Amino acid sequence: MIIDAHSHWLPQEIISSAHFYSKAWGDIETQLKAMDEAGVGRAVLSYPTSDAFVRLGGLREVAEAYNGRVAEVLRRYPDRFIGAAVLPADEKKGMVDTYKKATAEDGFRAVSLATSTNGVFLDDPRYFDLYALAQDDGVPVFVHPQIVKPIGSERVEDPLLTPVIEYVFETTMCVGKLLMSQVFERFPKLNFIFAYFGGVTPFIAHRYDATYTMLRGVNFVKDLGGLPSGYLKRIYVDTSGDRTMANYISSLELFGAGRIVWGSDYPAKKDVRGSMGVLDDLDITEKDRQNILGGTLERIFQEVKL
Repeated sequence: MIIDAHSHWLPQEIISSAHFYSKAWGDIETQLKAMDEAGVGRAVLSYPTSDAFVRLGGLREVAEAYNGRVAEVLRRYPDRFIGAAVLPADEKKGMVDTYKKATAEDGFRAVSLATSTNGVFLDDPRYFDLYALAQDDGVPVFVHPQIVKPIGSERVEDPLLTPVIEYVFETTMCVGKLLMSQVFERFPKLNFIFAYFGGVTPFIAHRYDATYTMLRGVNFVKDLGGLPSGYLKRIYVDTSGDRTMANYISSLELFGAGRIVWGSDYPAKKDVRGSMGVLDDLDITEKDRQNILGGTLERIFQEVKL
């Protein structure tokens, strides 16, 4: 079965409260049609982040609005969608309470987190109780770049440069901070799935190792217990509708085919079938291709203990 690891649907409460999103982001029937035309069996619905919290009153209100409406979609189409719950990331206890309700009562089997919230990245200890629960439950964490004041926006805000460059480096920095805070070591069985190939992480993996080795030689950086690339290989990345051969090749070199999952980034990118085409040109086995298109995600969700 083909499973889309990166798709979005938003309730009207979020669309009308945010600046960017149109009604197309809330059309579930058109989304199902696009899935059927591309042969997609199921899709993970994750939150693309927005500034809706400003008008709605806070992140808790966003989580309640989003999770409540997505839960209705999950009940209506239980065999087509997998829900990734939004959590109030500015509340340590609130995240845990919302996670428990979403997974125990509302049918969610994944978590959707932004790379940072109000400048606080996912390495912050406020997330550790949540990580422990998700790890025990086998619940994967889908990480989407923060689009509200991402890293670098304090110096450059541009309608093209911000999404093209700053979203990507927001994700890259999030991965790096989780590495340096040793979250990957502390929660070794927690499945993080980062959007957009993990930013530019695959392209700088060699620099991580070379620079770390140099700095350890003069005791200028803490001992991670191994080369950075060894920990980076533990994460999963999704393709986010990308068709660039170079991005796939560099990701295959670092992560391996078993850590890459296909995602369309619908409805930001509407050509769902087209984003699968590059897989036919890669020098990978048919088994690897099938795993990227859904086999790996299917295994991850089979291990969810809810």
